[in-house]
Amino acid sequence: MRVSVDQDRCCGAGQCVMLVPEVFDQRDEDGIVVLLEPSPAPELHDDVRHAAAVCPATAITVD
Repeated sequence: MRVSVDQDRCCGAGQCVMLVPEVFDQRDEDGIVVLLEPSPAPELHDDVRHAAAVCPATAITVD
């Protein structure tokens, strides 16, 4: 799995961070997503896919 984020699309909702804090974080100054792990461990794949699906800005891409 390969994860990428589009910081320009991110609206700072933080759902991804709440679901998978091992993979996503937010910048302190504006809440925009920060990708911590572009190749997450297999046990996180379902959670990462879920985070991408619930992102209100569709800022997360999973390949």
